[in-house]
Amino acid sequence: MARRGVWVVAVGVVGVVVAGCSGPGAAPRAGGTKGPPPLKWGECAAPDAAQGGGQAPPKDWQCATLRVPLDYAKPEGETIPLALIRARARDKDKRLGSLVFNFGGPGGSGISTLPGAAKEYEALRSRYDLVGFDPRGVGGSAPVLCETDKELDRYYAQDSSPETAAEEAAFVEGIRKYQAACKKRSGKVLPYVGTENAARDLDRIRQALGDEKLNYFGISYGTELGGVYAHLFPKNVGRAVFDAVVDPTKTSEEGALAQAKGFQLALGNFAQDCVDRGEDCRLQGSTAKEIEDNIVALQKRLAQKPIAGLGGRKLTDSAATNGIAQALYSKELWPLLEQGLDEADGGQGQLLMALSDALNGRDRYGRYSNIGAANTAINCADSKDRFTLEQTKARLARFRAASPVFGDFLGWALMSCTNWPVAGAWQTPDVSAPGSAPILVIGNTGDPATPYEGARRMVERLGPGVGVELTYKGQGHGAYNSGDACVQKAVDLYFLEGKTPGRNAVCSTATAPPSDTAAA
Repeated sequence: MARRGVWVVAVGVVGVVVAGCSGPGAAPRAGGTKGPPPLKWGECAAPDAAQGGGQAPPKDWQCATLRVPLDYAKPEGETIPLALIRARARDKDKRLGSLVFNFGGPGGSGISTLPGAAKEYEALRSRYDLVGFDPRGVGGSAPVLCETDKELDRYYAQDSSPETAAEEAAFVEGIRKYQAACKKRSGKVLPYVGTENAARDLDRIRQALGDEKLNYFGISYGTELGGVYAHLFPKNVGRAVFDAVVDPTKTSEEGALAQAKGFQLALGNFAQDCVDRGEDCRLQGSTAKEIEDNIVALQKRLAQKPIAGLGGRKLTDSAATNGIAQALYSKELWPLLEQGLDEADGGQGQLLMALSDALNGRDRYGRYSNIGAANTAINCADSKDRFTLEQTKARLARFRAASPVFGDFLGWALMSCTNWPVAGAWQTPDVSAPGSAPILVIGNTGDPATPYEGARRMVERLGPGVGVELTYKGQGHGAYNSGDACVQKAVDLYFLEGKTPGRNAVCSTATAPPSDTAAA
């Protein structure tokens, strides 16, 4: 899932903290309160609408609720529930403890995501309990709620790359109404959903699980959450992996601009792949540039005249761009993108609309998960940046230069937190973690949502002897779930045996696992 900007999607789904006190609800750097009681595990219900819906997990999965302080500055005050789910380790005699996952967003539900993705982690389940959770503000954990489903249909149908004064006014008014709805329905929790509080929740989860150290697998935004946790609790870090790494040195504007470049890079890779397949490619254009230009032309046509979508809704240029972005999160979705673009060029927008719906958390019944609301609330609780209309328009040229297809949309998304009712905590998060155990940090050279250079900067900011970098030369968002055997073996070896890859290790197609160092 993308940390900043307009797009979020769950892995596998077709989907600044400073030391001491900082931001709303901040608490002292180290503990000071009694730990939580043991968890009471029981049967799991099916995920609710806020979590994305779907079927109940298999019977061998268990669910529990952990109460945590709403405000860590008042640890004995009001509490909120955190929803947890787990699958017990297969080999109980060789069990290493719990392995806690965060799949990103921010705003992704671990309750609905982990069971569906669990087959990818069978090697790790051999010796770990796999544990997922809904972070505060998400799904089953005091969810942030804003507009109703019908209102969200209208919200997502609005022009998110306005060109005229009237369109700009409508865009600004749409954001204002959305934010007012968030304040009205969820005002009590909005000051407390930021990443620092979520990191403190992670340590409560660790204690409630009975683990001395937190073993953690963070993906996309989950890497930022993990980095903040390591900063706050470096001595409590066990074996941790960060995959699809958010650059901790970038502000919200810099992150959105990097994401524009990343999605444009991924689109170029998709287009070149199509060209390389010759007559098998359904798209018009003899070069990648021609295919990209045709996509820009399609966007312009849709801006003037939307086409048939789903259920009476029209495919606008905004929805089409959303759908394109969704498909770039995984190379496995490239065939759907090719088909969807071809069909849209012929006047049928159903497939691109379905991809857009998946990105926005909308199911086929018209129900939305709260991933969009939670994403906005967490981003705005974290970031201090607040852009006026004039400031946003002044930055659009840079975004358009970075990406003809995605630049306008990500540039205008800078206004997502304008007039948000809660002040942001930081410009960039502090992830320095002196004294932490080694953290394996994986960067994907073709990642659209969390560009590759973020991994190196995370390693640098974690500090000497903490971050261990592994490069994956691939496509899509993330590395472990790409199916690459080299990456998977490196990660499994670290989690199961504590061995990290050698210096400057690289995985690419048909490579063997990188060399190992001494156990950590």
